[in-house]
Amino acid sequence: MIRLGVNIDHVATLRQARRAVEPDPVAAALLALLGGADGITIHLREDRRHIQDRDVHILRQVVTHRLNLELSVAEAIVDIACAVRPDEATLVPERRQELTTEGGLDVIAHQQAVSQAMAKLQAANIEIALFVDPNSRQIEMAKLLGARAVEIQTARFSEARTAADRERELTLLRESAEFARQHGLHVHLGHGLTYENVHHVTCLPGVEELNIGHSIVARAVLVGMERAVREMKQAMQATS
Repeated sequence: MIRLGVNIDHVATLRQARRAVEPDPVAAALLALLGGADGITIHLREDRRHIQDRDVHILRQVVTHRLNLELSVAEAIVDIACAVRPDEATLVPERRQELTTEGGLDVIAHQQAVSQAMAKLQAANIEIALFVDPNSRQIEMAKLLGARAVEIQTARFSEARTAADRERELTLLRESAEFARQHGLHVHLGHGLTYENVHHVTCLPGVEELNIGHSIVARAVLVGMERAVREMKQAMQATS
């Protein structure tokens, strides 16, 4: 069964819109787990636009399932990860101007910085995944650097507007997942997945985990977090 990691960043986005105390992403995480989430994913950004340091520390205490912390290679953020010790750290690219993460981490271009961050995380006994584009060279470099897993970004698939474009991107995801498996890497997928398109990627061989945030949080605003997560699990299992 493919695991579902629920990204609760945008619960914190709503809270930070008013610099208020609610909605509390910690409460959202617990409700997501009650709804059947296999883990919780959060992204501690340098600009702290949503998740705050307080959230990270409390979530580490209360999330008994897998806690996946997304982070850049910035030294101060890596140090926080090493202190908190999530079950997994996923290294992602980050720009202050972006609305959300844009594409995968260019592991080849930033090999030294990625390697330094990974060394610190490995010393803290934290499992490491690299968020990369569906590109064999990026995946191969992730393996060479010692990553345990790759999270292959699904943005282009999710944003495809025609059947031909979707099929082309799905084929690329399938080939990339197989390439990663051949190199001994665990395969995760994420970015832009929704209730409507998730069944396409659950059919891909070797995929172990999906990380989904915006679609679930948007649904939760209308029906509640537990139900939103249950519905996503059902959408995943329909054809998996």
